[in-house]
Amino acid sequence: MRFSQWGFATLVLAGTVSAQYPTLTLPPSGNNQKASVVQYIGPVRILIDYSSPAVHGPNGQDRRGHIWGELVPYGLSNLGFGNGKPGPWRAGANENTVFANSHEVLIEGKALPAGRYGLHIIPNKDEWTIIFSKNSGAWGSFFYEESEDALRVNVKPHKHDYREYLTYEFLDRKPESATAELQWEDLAVGWNIKVERIHDIYISRLRHDLTNQPSFDFHAFSIAAQYTVQSKQNLDQGLKWADAAISMPGIGQSNFNTLSTKAQVLSAMGRTDEAKSTMQTALRQPGTTPIQIHQYARQLQLANKTAEAVEVFKFNAEKNGDVWPVHVGLARVYIASGDTQKALEHAKIAVKQAPDDLNRTNLQAMIDALAAGKPVTQ
Repeated sequence: MRFSQWGFATLVLAGTVSAQYPTLTLPPSGNNQKASVVQYIGPVRILIDYSSPAVHGPNGQDRRGHIWGELVPYGLSNLGFGNGKPGPWRAGANENTVFANSHEVLIEGKALPAGRYGLHIIPNKDEWTIIFSKNSGAWGSFFYEESEDALRVNVKPHKHDYREYLTYEFLDRKPESATAELQWEDLAVGWNIKVERIHDIYISRLRHDLTNQPSFDFHAFSIAAQYTVQSKQNLDQGLKWADAAISMPGIGQSNFNTLSTKAQVLSAMGRTDEAKSTMQTALRQPGTTPIQIHQYARQLQLANKTAEAVEVFKFNAEKNGDVWPVHVGLARVYIASGDTQKALEHAKIAVKQAPDDLNRTNLQAMIDALAAGKPVTQ
């Protein structure tokens, strides 16, 4: 089949190059090139496959100003072929435009199950109806049946910068939503796509992932547990993963990273005493480094837990002595107690041990502030 300049189907004689056949590779009918756009909303994959007509017709005719309401008729129109019923627009050219979503989503607040759908549109001057049909394998809208609708939503078109080729884009991308928008000529129309319970999808994917190759590495379980802390979701599952990272036979390792991850999960669960006990165990592991201890103390300090931070800085000095970054921590201990002279002494030792320019610059700024009697920021 091919299309007249106004987009209606006309039969073609056998043997013409514009005829299409499913298993033969030929130029697209009407030179309406195929296109695809994929957008992920978190772990959810959204695909739109379409053929993209131009404002200028196959013979070069300028159809600007004649697209909406003419080339693309308003309302349902007689397509002159197929089931003989008035049909919607195919939301593109040639074969079905296809909208596919890997998980259930909300379209303009209405649920659309995971699947592949034929995308059709009933345009009108002020409001358009977007149709998701369970029949995704049809040619255009010629055999469209309303009984196969999975979902309909109403949206409003708006003016847009000129687009020669019909294009789909994803706008307003956020962690749990995006807007799919059709743009052509001087008009655009979009519909919101939202993923509900997106963290449940991540957890489901992580459970699956951790039955495969990543399950042979304790780091993977620890990272999965950290996700539950960051998202504040599924903490019971996070605790199981944290325990697996520590003690799963043949894989788990009890070290600062795995134990501190478990402590974070316990803290997020409100099990404060267990979290503190687990963190004390982490600090005292044989392989725990002075930098790890210092960084934990800094986290406490930045969380305004100054007294706890001071104790950890002191513990680092007792355990590791005259190494980087112990003296940085001691300088902060004395800053907290108001002993500027002692803080300055340790800062001067630390600046000589600094491993890089960034740390040297920051410590010199601390020294200058202490020497001038100015407050030292966290």
